[in-house]
Amino acid sequence: MHAPTLFDGFFLGGFECSTHRRHDGRRLDLIAATGHDRHAAADYGRMRANGIRTVRDGLRWHLIETTPGHYDWSSLLPMVRAAREAGVQVIWDLCHYGWPDDIDIWRPAFVERFARFAAAAAAVLRDEGVETPFYCPVNEISYWAWAGGDMARFNPMARGRGMELKHQLVRASIAAIDAIRAADPRARIVQVDPVINVMPRPDRRKDAEAAEQARLAQFEAWDMIGGHAWPGLGGKPEYLDIIGVNYYSDNQWFLHGGTIERTHPQYRPFADILAETHQRYGRPVLVAETGAEGDARASWFDYVCDQVQAALRAGVPVEGICLYPILDYPGWANDRHCETGLYGLCDEQGGRCLHQPLANALMRQQARFGTARDGILRAIAS
Repeated sequence: MHAPTLFDGFFLGGFECSTHRRHDGRRLDLIAATGHDRHAAADYGRMRANGIRTVRDGLRWHLIETTPGHYDWSSLLPMVRAAREAGVQVIWDLCHYGWPDDIDIWRPAFVERFARFAAAAAAVLRDEGVETPFYCPVNEISYWAWAGGDMARFNPMARGRGMELKHQLVRASIAAIDAIRAADPRARIVQVDPVINVMPRPDRRKDAEAAEQARLAQFEAWDMIGGHAWPGLGGKPEYLDIIGVNYYSDNQWFLHGGTIERTHPQYRPFADILAETHQRYGRPVLVAETGAEGDARASWFDYVCDQVQAALRAGVPVEGICLYPILDYPGWANDRHCETGLYGLCDEQGGRCLHQPLANALMRQQARFGTARDGILRAIAS
């Protein structure tokens, strides 16, 4: 059985940090909308109180580089220092769907500007004394290419340009990795994208080949970054360091149909998806996002933990499970209260309500798995 040691803790908490512009032009800032920017110290303290010692969080590029080439780190440094004071390790997202307004994402200058920003950020965290810095250069390249390049759901609000956007984001990720490693060779890189399963509808067996092509598209960005596809983009195997997989209850569906429910015979076990992803790239895997809404939170978390345990027993090097988002948040499209978190939205004093069923599930699973950095991963027979 694989025993995880990569992060300070096996269970992570992810802070929603999207900064994209919606189809109506409004920019979102989920770090501000959840109050995490104002209450980062308390939020990191809450993570430690619940046995979470590693988190995902984000830089807000549009706030840091409001003037080309000039960086204002005032939105980042309090968070970096609060995490250090709390003893919390952070995986930093550098670009979570958003960028400064003066940049045209389709032009080569986007790649160049992002690389300079990544180098500057890595230098700041290095100088702040961050040990073993972790970065996700570009979050969810595949989803962003689909939502922003094909479906016009958010920036850059394009249709029919998904592959072009995917290529551009891969170039940006590669350039950022080079820049980060030049500034701090200790840096580790997490490449985060969703994993999926697509099947033909039972009454449309003739769609089997098209469904399989849709399923295999989940690997395109990682293949490009690793130089296995479109080598002219500059990919190399060493750019694939840690594979971050995002997985939710709607990540399996029928081609031209609805979601494949977990009770359906065509639902693919998550452990099998983890194994296939590792076998394809030979790299350690992080469940970089998983979670559910409302009363489904605890049961979904238990399912994911069961599947990760099965993968670990099979020798798949899964290094952690990140509950995401760890805080409730206002919905992207309509500001509705999305009850997804271990903690709720904050009140005026920064207080947050604990979702006790998920907290109980987390405690059970921590007892079941043990802690990655402190010792031995304990596997208890189901």
